Amino acid sequence: MSTPAPAAHATALSITLHGAHLLTDAGLTLTPGRITAITGPSGAGKTTLLRALTGALPPGAHVTAGHLTVLGHDILTLPPEELRRLRRHQLAFVGQDPGSGLNPRMRVAHLITETAADRRSTSVPDLLRAVHLPLGEGIERRRPAALSGGQQRRVALARALARRPAILLLDEPTAGLDPALRDDIADLLRDIATTGTIAIALTSHDPDFVARCADDVLALRPARPTIAPTAAPAPAGRRHTDTPATEPVVEVTALHATVGTGRDRHHVLTGLDLTLRPGTLTGITGPSGCGKTTLLRTLAGLHRPDAGSVTLGGGALAPSYRRRGRDQRRRIQLVPQNPLGALNPAHTVGATLARPLRLHFALPADRCAARVAELLTAVGLTPDHAARYPHELSGGQRQRVSIARALAAEPDVLLCDEITSALDADTADGIMDLLRDIRDSRGLAVVLVSHDLPLVSAHADTVLPLGLCKPASPTDQDPDPSPVPN
Repeated sequence: MSTPAPAAHATALSITLHGAHLLTDAGLTLTPGRITAITGPSGAGKTTLLRALTGALPPGAHVTAGHLTVLGHDILTLPPEELRRLRRHQLAFVGQDPGSGLNPRMRVAHLITETAADRRSTSVPDLLRAVHLPLGEGIERRRPAALSGGQQRRVALARALARRPAILLLDEPTAGLDPALRDDIADLLRDIATTGTIAIALTSHDPDFVARCADDVLALRPARPTIAPTAAPAPAGRRHTDTPATEPVVEVTALHATVGTGRDRHHVLTGLDLTLRPGTLTGITGPSGCGKTTLLRTLAGLHRPDAGSVTLGGGALAPSYRRRGRDQRRRIQLVPQNPLGALNPAHTVGATLARPLRLHFALPADRCAARVAELLTAVGLTPDHAARYPHELSGGQRQRVSIARALAAEPDVLLCDEITSALDADTADGIMDLLRDIRDSRGLAVVLVSHDLPLVSAHADTVLPLGLCKPASPTDQDPDPSPVPN
């Protein structure tokens, strides 16, 4: 049997953005029927290489060396109409933040069939089954907001498979998934590859996942060493009043929460009790869809619970973000699972970090700039990153900016939703060490949602496992939706 022709080939490819190296001397060959894993530390250029394969480099980026062909085309020089045609019919890309690519007004069934190669022959149940989403729970009728992060990721993968592409590109496809689902996705990709018609390239920080599914591995290295996170910078404004370790900063009592509406509504949290004490880290674990993110959003005031109470420092906390005082908002900060959708694309990193400094501490411009530099250094970035926009950063760098923005408000409680899923092991350990330093020095209470059980076990003082709940009764009333802050 003859070897199939390469679907894509890169030779000594180097890409820069405003003088900064995004990718250096990368060589890659994608072959139908084979899976190529692209690994390396955050900032090494993994996402940049995937974007180059789609002809979608960030604005201002350009190739300084090397050559790239995709399906026989020099994709970076293709005329716009030809490039759109190639993407529409031959390429499928699932980004690191798949939820941001799903139309929030469309239901899952429509999302999957919208760009299918043949809508009439596309079976939504078969595709949902292929990506291990449960049938019989109305998943196909839900909108993205009623799905967990892991479920959104699998819907995006089903949507990509419906196109029957020649090349499938996946950016951290198992981020935010529990180990069982990670293995299921690895086996699914292996099944897809055995057809021999699709070339698959994926990025991953998970060595077990790579070992399970990849035929070839490309290890990228950053142009310069990644800066390790440093100790937490000194607070910019007032220090928090020290709270005795015996007094909880947050107490949750008999919390009930549901997601979805009408017949698709179901319980995710039932009678949950939780106590957060200063200086502690509480790990939240459980399968995808069990309510981990809903719990964090409820504490942040972004999801209205059906019943139960939440107190902050002994005082009742309003269920809606907009009904909380400014200081209450400052004291509880959320680092979301998908930072791209949470960072304003029109603002530079510096402007994003300066906003909470001005809002909560009224810092003048010169002190803001110095504080921004401290925060960036603390999370393992350089002060130069202040001038960049979110689309000019890697997924791991965006995650660290999101963490820095939360720390800028000097909160009492930090809610972290899979904040290490897009980071390599060394950087993830550095972030956890940073959070430990802040917990020790300032009494920060941290809630960490993660599927990385070794990481949770190594750093958590308390672990709260959540399980899947049953569908809600059709007689239950829909809660009022909580507004999402700007």
